Amino acid sequence: MKKVYSLSLIMVLALSVFLAACGNKSESTNNAGSGTSGSGGSSDVKIGMVTDVGGVNDKSFNQSAWEALQQVQKDGGASVKYLQSKSDQDYIPNLNQFVKDNYSLTWGIGFNLANAIDTVAKQNPDAKLAIIDSVVDQPNVKSVTFSENEGSFLVGVIAGKMTKTNKIGFVGGEKSPLIQRFEAGFKAGIQAVNPNAQLMVNYTGAFDKPDVGKSAAATLYNDGVDIIFHAAGATGTGVFNEATARVNAGQQVWVIGVDKDQSLEFGDKVTLTSMIKRVDTAVEKVSKEVIDGTFKGGTETLGLKDDGVGVAETSSKNVPADVLKLVDEYKEKIIKGEVKVPDTVQ
Repeated sequence: MKKVYSLSLIMVLALSVFLAACGNKSESTNNAGSGTSGSGGSSDVKIGMVTDVGGVNDKSFNQSAWEALQQVQKDGGASVKYLQSKSDQDYIPNLNQFVKDNYSLTWGIGFNLANAIDTVAKQNPDAKLAIIDSVVDQPNVKSVTFSENEGSFLVGVIAGKMTKTNKIGFVGGEKSPLIQRFEAGFKAGIQAVNPNAQLMVNYTGAFDKPDVGKSAAATLYNDGVDIIFHAAGATGTGVFNEATARVNAGQQVWVIGVDKDQSLEFGDKVTLTSMIKRVDTAVEKVSKEVIDGTFKGGTETLGLKDDGVGVAETSSKNVPADVLKLVDEYKEKIIKGEVKVPDTVQ
């Protein structure tokens, strides 16, 4: 009898271990990559975020968005999670995973997710979704865009006043109306203060290839450019890497960062300034609307007057006071409508 009892107990324990292992495998498996922000937050409100191919550690807008959601959770407002997309084929499956898991809000970060957000929103009219950098015309989608051209104009003023060679570079990711807004504003800012300066443009076609960004920067620096503004996501990391190597070798070149204060990541030796795009503010604001029950679909565009774009607060480390004063003067003129910043390349 004891042998029968012992054998039964062993079989029960073995079955329990097997079921637990299966359960854990099911929860953790995701081909695209995923992550959570740790403990805290509300179990009643769940917010998910799907990255574009740049990934959550792109040192740019994906990272800004994720840091904002982590702050929302830290404040006790929600439980948050991200799914990382390795290709555009991951967009719809990743979005659907959050929707099917009854998440209170699902974010798509980047204009490349627009079609996927549109599809998932149509198929799930009761789900709440939001997107950065594109407009999706569905009643259950909040679209947040920015006046990148306005912020880029201001760093163009800095570049135009501080170039020594009168050759300035722009490295873009994929060539699109969004990234061309950066280029258009940057070019206009340069021309406003230094009509003799030449802008040299290089589109890499990617947001996730630092090696391509490094090569693009090397070409521009070899052609005499001394300041490069990038709007290329993780590809821009390569621009910083090339600049760092040259500065360490004794050459004075600069990079203008994008989306967040990139001097905090790459240092003041190579970062002249950064064009701040408050993706973090937008993500936090809309997420809290879901928590507060005030979420509504629609479109919101954030510019200089909304503090949605601007120049990094650390700019004074490398930019002289008289240049920053000029930046402030142009900022006020843009807000008042006295200066119209183009949003397409002229």
